[in-house]
Amino acid sequence: MARRWRTVVALLAALCAACSGAESAGVVAPERPAVTTPAPDRGPTFSDWDVGARPLPLRADGFGRVVPTPPELRVRRMPTTDVLPPPPVGSFVSSVSRIGPRIRARMGMTWQPDCPVGLGELRYLRVSFWGFDRRPHTGELIVHRRVAHDVVGVFATLFRDRFPIEAMRIATTADVDPRPTGDGNGSGAFFCRPMRNGSAWSAHAYGLAIDLNPFQNPYQSGDLVLPELASAYLNRGRARPGMIRRGGVVTDAFAAIGWTWGGSWRTPRDYMHFSATGH
Repeated sequence: MARRWRTVVALLAALCAACSGAESAGVVAPERPAVTTPAPDRGPTFSDWDVGARPLPLRADGFGRVVPTPPELRVRRMPTTDVLPPPPVGSFVSSVSRIGPRIRARMGMTWQPDCPVGLGELRYLRVSFWGFDRRPHTGELIVHRRVAHDVVGVFATLFRDRFPIEAMRIATTADVDPRPTGDGNGSGAFFCRPMRNGSAWSAHAYGLAIDLNPFQNPYQSGDLVLPELASAYLNRGRARPGMIRRGGVVTDAFAAIGWTWGGSWRTPRDYMHFSATGH
C-alpha cells in the first residue's frame, strides 16, 4: 500500500513539473527599459594657454608684431581669476562710490593732474558678470559720474543674458607701458591716454568709454590688430562666445543709453569699444 502511494505521489510531481515547464515556455517576460545614467557635467573646456608669458617682437610704432592666432586661442575660453568676492549665485550686485585713497593708489599713473577730468568727476563701480567658466564674478570699472548709473544698467542686462566676460578690473601703472604679448583680454573703462595713433585725448581719458572682451572683439587699423594675436576674431561671420554682434544684447544695451559701438565704424574697426562721445 505504501509503495502504491509513493508511486502516485511521484506521478503527480512529474505532471506538475511538466505543466510548470509548459507554462513557462509559453510566457514571455516583459523587457525592462534600459536605464541610462547621464554623464556628469564636467564644466567648460578651457584654452590651454599661459597668458602674458610670450612677449612679442616690437614694431616700429611700438606695438607688438601681429602674428596668426594660435590654435589654442581661436575659440578662446579662459577661467576668471577672482580679485573681488563673487556675488551670490544668480544675483546681480552693483555699487557706485567716489574715488577714495585706496582706489586712487591702485590707479597709479593711469590718472595724473594734467588729465582732462578730475578725480572728483570719476566714480568707482562694482558690477556682477558671468565668466566663461559659467560662474558669477565681481568686476570693477572707473567711469565718469554722469554715466555711472547708466553703465550699471548695461551690465545688469548683460548679467541677465549671461553674456560671458573674461576679466574686468581697473587699470594700474603696470598697464601704462607693458611689453606686448598680444593675448590680453581685460575689459576696462577709465585710462588717461590719447587716442591710438593720435594726440587728442581718448574717450577713456574722460571715463566715457568701455572696452569689452578685447581678444574676442579686436581693434583693426590697416595692418595693426590689437590684441596682436587676435586676428582670427576679425572673421565676424563665425560666431564664438564673448563676441559682440550687431543687434545683439551688448550693442542693444549700450545703444539704449546712447553710446556708440566702434564695430560700426568704417575705419578703424574697434569691435571692443563703446563710448558716450562717439569716438
